[in-house]
Amino acid sequence: MIEVKKLVKRFGLKTVLRGIDFEVQPGEFVALLGPNGSGKTTFLRILASLSKPSLGVVNIAGYSLPKQSAAVRGLIGVVSHMSLLYNDLTAEENLRFYARMYGLQNAGLRITEVLEMIGLDLRRRDLVRTYSRGMQQRLTLGRAILHDPDVLLFDEPYTGLDQEASVMLDGILQTVAKNGQTVVMSSHNLSRTEGLATRFDILSQGKIAASSTRDELGKSNLLKFYNQALAG
Repeated sequence: MIEVKKLVKRFGLKTVLRGIDFEVQPGEFVALLGPNGSGKTTFLRILASLSKPSLGVVNIAGYSLPKQSAAVRGLIGVVSHMSLLYNDLTAEENLRFYARMYGLQNAGLRITEVLEMIGLDLRRRDLVRTYSRGMQQRLTLGRAILHDPDVLLFDEPYTGLDQEASVMLDGILQTVAKNGQTVVMSSHNLSRTEGLATRFDILSQGKIAASSTRDELGKSNLLKFYNQALAG
């Protein structure tokens, strides 16, 4: 589903990603872990077609980035540090706009389903600019899953969520995993990630320092694996 070979990303003289090889099978849930500055956000932005690689090959569902980015965007749902919401529209209007953009059939039913799923159905007609940070993050999640994409890319999706919303996100992630959708998620929350992902990749200094499936970890602690990978 996702194939990355020798990916390099430079910003001027600074090299952020240093020849990454990365492959994700359909239905796999990969947690991308690493300290701040390791390149996680840059990597996810390239997968989301929001940034162009300096060198290397990036394919999603057989489409090449950045050349076929328009086709890729119809197949992915993205939660990034930018909400991509329109503050002067209501929650319902935001989702209706994206439903039209994706050519979604039965949009009204799907919008209601998503708003109920993210706990915003009672606030559906309120302007987004009146929402708290956590509510906006909920709606961002709703926008990402609205068109039932094959691939979901989540960059620190728990940021700004309270405990109730975090549990809600756990449920959404468990549902999409059961549905066979492919997920790549960066996170600092190892305890939550450990119970969700099927594979853990540790990014350090622009490279994949270590990778392990949940089965390979066995009884080992994810935090121990993480610390060992960063140590070297």
